Amino acid sequence: MTGEKKKKIIKTIKIDVDKCNGCRACELVCSAFHAAPKYSSNNPARARIRVISEPLKDIYVPVYAGDYAPAECAGRDKYTIDGKEYDECAFCRASCPSRNEFKEPDSGLPLKCDMCEGEDEPLCVKWCLSDALVLEEREEEVDEEEEQEELEVGLESLADKHGLEKIMDALARMSKKE
Repeated sequence: MTGEKKKKIIKTIKIDVDKCNGCRACELVCSAFHAAPKYSSNNPARARIRVISEPLKDIYVPVYAGDYAPAECAGRDKYTIDGKEYDECAFCRASCPSRNEFKEPDSGLPLKCDMCEGEDEPLCVKWCLSDALVLEEREEEVDEEEEQEELEVGLESLADKHGLEKIMDALARMSKKE
């Protein structure tokens, strides 16, 4: 059946920029978790979270990596929030051609936050001593997709490649042999 609703837990990281003190523990623990082998080194350039900072203005904005954007955006606006000025790119989670944030330093491949897959909570949240990063979970209703059996997937792939009529003729010939 299609159209059925299923409840799914959505996890997000809530960021409170007013609580961030710029310690960058989140960057260090993230880069160590994603090192190969795990925890063998730390290089904040490999972290899936960045603290955009302007220490002289007391501005610290933690931003975690989102989806890759193949094109550069046109946004160059400035925002003033609670007397602090932010560049629009500071809030952007995308890896894009116009900046180096969220790109693997050796290969240039885009990085994306995976919420420290396999851990109870993202390590940046766990190690944020100022509570600027908090894990939030909410239930959302999503359409339940009907899982196809392996045979159906294979037949569908063959039908896409050769056409349904040829598949039906082949099945008819095979059933006559039995």
